[in-house]
Amino acid sequence: MGGDFAPEAAVKGAILAAQELQNEEQILLIGKEDVIHSLLKEYGYTGKNISVVNASQVIEMGEHPTKALTQKPDSSIAIGYGLLKAQKAVAFCSAGNTGAMLVGAMFSVKAIEGVLRPSIASFVPKLRGGFGVILDVGANADCKPEVLEQFGELGSIYAKYVLDIQNPKVGLMNLGEEEGKGTVNTQAAHQRLKANEIVNFIGNIEGRDLFNDKADVIVCDGYTGNIILKMAESLYDILSEKGIQDSFFDKFNYEAAGGSPILGINGNAVIGHGVSSPRAICNMVLQAQKMAASNISERFKKNYSA
Repeated sequence: MGGDFAPEAAVKGAILAAQELQNEEQILLIGKEDVIHSLLKEYGYTGKNISVVNASQVIEMGEHPTKALTQKPDSSIAIGYGLLKAQKAVAFCSAGNTGAMLVGAMFSVKAIEGVLRPSIASFVPKLRGGFGVILDVGANADCKPEVLEQFGELGSIYAKYVLDIQNPKVGLMNLGEEEGKGTVNTQAAHQRLKANEIVNFIGNIEGRDLFNDKADVIVCDGYTGNIILKMAESLYDILSEKGIQDSFFDKFNYEAAGGSPILGINGNAVIGHGVSSPRAICNMVLQAQKMAASNISERFKKNYSA
C-alpha cells in the first residue's frame, strides 16, 4: 500500500514479476485485501504465483516511522517484517515509508549479531558492463572507521554471491588516492581495510573512479553515498529532458535495480523508491528473489559468527 502510485503500481509490478518466477515461488501482496483482489481482477491476473495477505492499516509516507509502526501493528510494513521474522517469507520489499522500513528492520528482524550497523546499498553501472555496489547510501550519515571497514565486508560478500563477481575489488571513496588523504575517519578506515584479510582492498578511490573497473565495491558513509546516488539519478533525468538516450546512462534510472537492499539484518529486505513504477516494483521483487536464492543473509551470519 506504500508509494506514490500505490496500490496500482505495486499490483501491476507484482504481476510482471510473477511472469519471471518459477512455478513454486510465491509473491505475497500485503495490504487491503478487497482492494488488491479488485485490482488483480481488473488487470486480468489468473495465475497462481500471487497470494494476498490482509493488512487493515496503512503507514503514510509522511508519518513518523517509530510512532507509525507502534501505532499501526496491522500495517503492511509491520506484517511484512513479521512474516520475514517468522520465516514465512524469504524476502520483504516495499516502496512505502523509508524510515518505517529501516526502523522495522532494526527492531523486528534486527541486525545480525556482530554487525555494527546495517547498511543501505545501491548499484553503480560500470562502463565495461555489469554493476558495482556502493554502501552506505543513506542509513548511516556518520560512520566510525570500524563501521566503514565492515561495509567493505558486507559489500564484498554481496558482490560475490548476488552480483556474481569473483574476488570483488573494494575501494574506499576519498578525496585522493594517496594513503594519507582524507578525514581522520577515512584515514583510520583505510588502515583497517588494508589489514583486513576478508576483503580484496585496492586502496582509496576518487569520484572519477565511480563508473570504471577500479573497484567493484565502493565504501563510504551514508552522507557521501546519498549525494553520489542522487547526483547519478539527476544525470539520467537531465539526459531524458534533453532527449538524449544512451544504453549506459539508461542504467542510472532507478527502475533498473528497483530498490536498495538493507544489508546486515536477519533476512532479506529491499527499499523501493517512493515514486516506484510497475517496472521498478517488478525489478525490486526479482532482486529480492535473487538475494534469497543466493542465501545472502545466512552468508553474512556465517561470516560474523566466524
